[in-house]
Amino acid sequence: MRSLLRIWALFLFVCVLAPLLSAAAGDAVSIAIYRGPGVGGAGPEELKKTFDAEPERFSARFVGPEEVKEGMLAEIDVVVFPGGSGSKQAEGLGEEGREIVRSFVAGGGGYVGICAGCYLACENYSWSLKILDAKTKSSKWRRGRKELELGVAEGAGERLGLSEASFVVKYANGPILEPSGSPDLPAYTVLAVFNEEVAENGTPEGIQTGSPAIVAAPFGKGRVVGISPHPEQSESYRGVVTRLLLWAAGREAGETGDEGGGTR
Repeated sequence: MRSLLRIWALFLFVCVLAPLLSAAAGDAVSIAIYRGPGVGGAGPEELKKTFDAEPERFSARFVGPEEVKEGMLAEIDVVVFPGGSGSKQAEGLGEEGREIVRSFVAGGGGYVGICAGCYLACENYSWSLKILDAKTKSSKWRRGRKELELGVAEGAGERLGLSEASFVVKYANGPILEPSGSPDLPAYTVLAVFNEEVAENGTPEGIQTGSPAIVAAPFGKGRVVGISPHPEQSESYRGVVTRLLLWAAGREAGETGDEGGGTR
């Protein structure tokens, strides 16, 4: 009798439970968090912790430049480039690695760039990926570090998962964006703006307030999110990053700039 019960239990697992578990795991968004030259701060670990807390929705791992060059992006849905130095991240990837990331997004992958990763996505540097029709307003980037209020753009609350009109997050020398006007790139959609600014170290005053803090745009068949500040390091607003990542993966209802239009 016990033998029959064991066989029956095994049958249930193999034929019923295992496929369900496999399907559930397959539904999780596969994420590569870049951790290599040019990455710094607490952002990568905070991101991993956030994704690991929801294993039914996310499956995240750290990757370096060699893994990118070896083709592992073919196994994932979204790549996240966190804070640090955009130019050093680009240098670590090398020309080959940068082209692989571009091709990944153009082919339908998602890209989320936070602070340095947002610089990396921009159009105006020789080393940048040029997957976002954005440039920095000033070459003087050391604006300082401060908790800053962001304003939610009209109609963007659902995309960000926020009901409030404004929220406060950490800022640390992130890019101050404006359209680059590239004929080869679609316009970005503004999801949040800076309601205030910090302008230390001789950086120009008056250019941050009202400028985009979070933007989203298509690139080829893929989707790009650029985030200047650090919501991933603000416990109350880590959900903003997960919502944007789901959009980048094409997992969320409602479109944001998919047709190449939108506002800037």
